[in-house]
Amino acid sequence: MFHELQELLGAYLMPVLIAIPLAVIVLIAAFKRDDYRPPREYTPPPRPPEGQRTRAAQPPVVLPPLPGAPGAPTMASAFVMAPSPMQPPAAPAPVVPEGPPTVLIADDSAVVRTKLKRLLEGAGFTVVQVNDGNEALAELDAKPAIAVLITDLEMPNKDGFELIADVHGSLATEDLPVIAITGHDELHGRVGQIEGVYGIFKKPWNDRELLKRVESLVHLRSAASRRGRRVTDVRPPAA
Repeated sequence: MFHELQELLGAYLMPVLIAIPLAVIVLIAAFKRDDYRPPREYTPPPRPPEGQRTRAAQPPVVLPPLPGAPGAPTMASAFVMAPSPMQPPAAPAPVVPEGPPTVLIADDSAVVRTKLKRLLEGAGFTVVQVNDGNEALAELDAKPAIAVLITDLEMPNKDGFELIADVHGSLATEDLPVIAITGHDELHGRVGQIEGVYGIFKKPWNDRELLKRVESLVHLRSAASRRGRRVTDVRPPAA
């Protein structure tokens, strides 16, 4: 009886053993196929027309110029150092006027101003006249191209000593040559102790010597300006 049961089970068991692996293989293949299907809510992006399918524009690549080419930096320019912020400002170069040099005359005497104006204009200079030191400083601010200052020592409001101190105490006019004129021996001696005076003439002065001194100061100041120097470097002896 056992033998008959074994034969009966063998007849049904063999197809079952063959069908189970096949079913498993079919299920695996079905699941793998579903993995590659997009979800129902997925919508692919619209594709542009064939004529509009272009690549995004890329910025051009700019290469530095080759050494030696026009516009290329040189070795000298690479080592140029900017001025230090702690460096004090340099004194402005003296202004040399174009055309006839201008001479400023400061004197409260109309007679003296007239004589000096006639003398200097006859030699080709441009002359500006004022009555005292305050007016002289105003003219220097308005006309920075004045080449020489001739000042009397005795004047109202601001005398010649105060005017000379203000002129040489300013950064804009410290290099301005000054010629002093006076009618007193005592004042003549005091002027000799003031720096920045390039000539001292006592009234009445010698026209030829005064004119020669003005011409030499104008020439020296012009030459010093072209060479980047100061008039004090080539200062002539005081009269």
